[in-house]
Amino acid sequence: MGILDRWLLPGLLLGLLLAGWEGWVRVTETPRWLLPPPSAVARTLIVDWALLLHHTGVTLREVLLGFGLALVAGLLLAAAIDASRILERAVYPLVIASQTVPIPALAPLFLIWFGYGLLPKVLVTALVGFFPIAVNTVDGLRATDRDALDLLRSLGAGRWARFRLAKLPASLPFVFSGAKIAIAVCVIGAVFGEVSGSSAGLGYLLLRSKALAITDRVFACVALLAAMGIVLFALVALAERLLLPWRRVGAGEDRFESPRQSRGSGGSAIR
Repeated sequence: MGILDRWLLPGLLLGLLLAGWEGWVRVTETPRWLLPPPSAVARTLIVDWALLLHHTGVTLREVLLGFGLALVAGLLLAAAIDASRILERAVYPLVIASQTVPIPALAPLFLIWFGYGLLPKVLVTALVGFFPIAVNTVDGLRATDRDALDLLRSLGAGRWARFRLAKLPASLPFVFSGAKIAIAVCVIGAVFGEVSGSSAGLGYLLLRSKALAITDRVFACVALLAAMGIVLFALVALAERLLLPWRRVGAGEDRFESPRQSRGSGGSAIR
């Protein structure tokens, strides 16, 4: 049932939605420039695959570089905030306030300051992905078992040893939770940067296709962006499963033992 729930059922639902979309467009004879059928979008993906592949590679590079920068910056800042109460009171509110500034308003400023090259797109992408990583990591560091920290402190462990042996392992599930959110929204950040000013990328191609009323190519760009987000999210989730195997084992044991525990508690209640 795990594989069925994870892949087959969503695939069936998506297929039903696409079939309904295709049927609606054909029955109502909706103009292709207004709403193309999924078959036209699929045809565009095949016919224009070289063009789409080129722009997909540009956007993917921006997403990966921005995510890497957001990951490093978020982890370092979270560790600094956890280590210093003064820094927490001074910086943490600014981190939260940074998310109230709309990214579409900042992207043109980055273009003015850094030009139309790769850097402004990477910075916009990193800014979008930075917040969930930093906040989740701070929460993870704060969630460290106090008994474990007291034990290490009683054994003479210094601050770095306590961080390495207790806080870092405890925060890793939170780090991956933030990273999975960040990698998905980084795709949106890259598109924001490209729409504000670019000569390549899926955001740029989407904007150009919209201006030329090539709606099926617009939908093709959207489909590729969605697929990119899903694949990158799945890769981060796979990394979490490989690097944190104890979580997978623990979850499996819980699922395996819960029916027996329920029967045991039920029996005790009856007796």
